Amino acid sequence: MNDIEIDWTSVPTKQLEKMLAAGRDVMECHRVLTATGDNIVGELIKTGGTFYEWTHYPEGDVYDRQSHAQFYYHAHPKEERRAWDEHGHFHSFMRPRGMPDGIKPKQIDGFEYPEGPNDALSHLVAFSMDEFGFCQRLFTTNRWVTGEVWYDGGDVAAMLDHFIIDHAQPSWPVNRWISGMMILYRPQIEELIRRRDAAVASWQKEHPDRDVYEDRDLEVTSTQDISVAQQMREIGTELGRRRDAA
Repeated sequence: MNDIEIDWTSVPTKQLEKMLAAGRDVMECHRVLTATGDNIVGELIKTGGTFYEWTHYPEGDVYDRQSHAQFYYHAHPKEERRAWDEHGHFHSFMRPRGMPDGIKPKQIDGFEYPEGPNDALSHLVAFSMDEFGFCQRLFTTNRWVTGEVWYDGGDVAAMLDHFIIDHAQPSWPVNRWISGMMILYRPQIEELIRRRDAAVASWQKEHPDRDVYEDRDLEVTSTQDISVAQQMREIGTELGRRRDAA
């Protein structure tokens, strides 16, 4: 998969400023945890006792009843972690009551609307974490991976503005960190979602006899390595260029 190249000159100034502020929040969360020898992953999984692969941390996930955003952390067994050197990853979601008006699931073969009025959740993006508790990669997945309901990429991108975990449990720094990451990497996440749809369409064309959304041979649909420090530098450079040109 090709690296995502962002044309920073096309990103509105207000969005860049919002991204920069979110990045500072992300770095502050790391700072306050590091001060006590903790990190983003360790802070969350310590609430669940012994760490087990596949188990969701925290138990029952983190769910904001105002925004209807949701996330959890888990790890795959080492032999199932693809070719990635990761500890585990966060999966982020939006439930219907938090989605913009008018958004409906994609009508695909075999689709059945969940019984609960708030159960047709959409996966947004996953955050792959290294052993030190830093995010090293963003990725999207096929439907079967998380058991989500499928929405068109444009609709999923429209949900991103609504993702916020605005409460303190089970960890205020982790909740603030993941909310900030969603803003800091908004351009890349939008492109990953677009590539997700392209990957699914291409796979379906190449394997017309399979149910693409349930095909275990298609798991990760798009991915991008990241560095918070680099992202912050590029945003700061572009904002500085605009100030100098004003």
